[in-house]
Amino acid sequence: MTTELSDPTIDLLCDLIRRRSVTPEDAGCQELMAERLEKLGFTCETMQFNDVTNLWARRGNEAPVLCLAGHTDVVPPGNENEWDSDPFEPVFKDGMVYGRGSADMKSGLAAMIVAIERFLAENPDHAGSIALLITSDEEGRARDGTLRVIDALSERDEHIDWCVLGEPSSQSELGDIVRIGRRGSLSGILTVRGVQGHVAYPQLADNPIRRFAPVLAELHEIVWDDGNEFFPPTSFQVVDVRAGIGAPNVTPGELSARFNFRYSTEWTHESLQKKVESVYDAHAIDYELRWHLSGKPFLTEPGKLIDAVAQAVTEHTGQSPELSTGGGTSDGRFISPAGVDVVELGPVNASIHKINEHVKVDDVITLTGMYKRIIELMLL
Repeated sequence: MTTELSDPTIDLLCDLIRRRSVTPEDAGCQELMAERLEKLGFTCETMQFNDVTNLWARRGNEAPVLCLAGHTDVVPPGNENEWDSDPFEPVFKDGMVYGRGSADMKSGLAAMIVAIERFLAENPDHAGSIALLITSDEEGRARDGTLRVIDALSERDEHIDWCVLGEPSSQSELGDIVRIGRRGSLSGILTVRGVQGHVAYPQLADNPIRRFAPVLAELHEIVWDDGNEFFPPTSFQVVDVRAGIGAPNVTPGELSARFNFRYSTEWTHESLQKKVESVYDAHAIDYELRWHLSGKPFLTEPGKLIDAVAQAVTEHTGQSPELSTGGGTSDGRFISPAGVDVVELGPVNASIHKINEHVKVDDVITLTGMYKRIIELMLL
């Protein structure tokens, strides 16, 4: 069944799904949203950085500024033959709408636009300003998206006070989890150098696998921390190890590995790097280690924004949300350092990035009401 339901949020969601906005393509999604926002009195500014399209839209010139943020880009669908239907044509089945980006995060975008339309219809003279920050580069390298927009706003002294990200934060039911922060993400790219040789003459070679193995074991044995009131424990995972030339009688001359930390505020990225390097330095190993920081941990302290989001969820679901810092990274890591309170509230994330991605129709409609209520609580 492909017939759209008679609901403005669902209609907009379907229009967005049909746009094949695989990172870093926007495919006209932001233009569609900007047309609706301009009718409401928003000033819409496209910020193009390399092949990434960003939208900064604002209504009002006064503080405080409440920003709704998200991304139009989606991950590739993979083998489209494995989908039950065209991933870029919305399909309704059993109370769900299927399509790439339906949950991550075009439902959040559609709900934000309609929530703003409904809020302004009732409250055209609200306090402060409403803004939207939308990028087409969240799922990719994330270098020319939200990060660049925040830098541009800072350069002209334009400040955001509060931000609600529409990422799919919920786990089992809409609103059961609200993200109030995220752990940091630090990756290491390791090279271990040895001496290639014949396996029959190990004394003439230096096998980097043998050198690396005890270091890896020691790193896995370390209890990095126990977390704290807001953050789960820091985790360490090796994600890739490569060595050898494919021949069974040749010991490798070099090993490469990649690993990642998801770390709490018990560490800084500098202190983690120093700790890891001290472990390597304690072993007889010739290595080179390069680091990549994807994002520092951030946390929004209890206050008006968290209270408003929690109240909106409770009013619409009857349940109090869990306040969490778990999960992966988000663009909140670029927004929070600018002194912004950031909270993430969006649909259930069970199917994101998967074949047959979907979202519950009723959840999208309810999410619209949640966003509208948050705006009311923050700006009235």
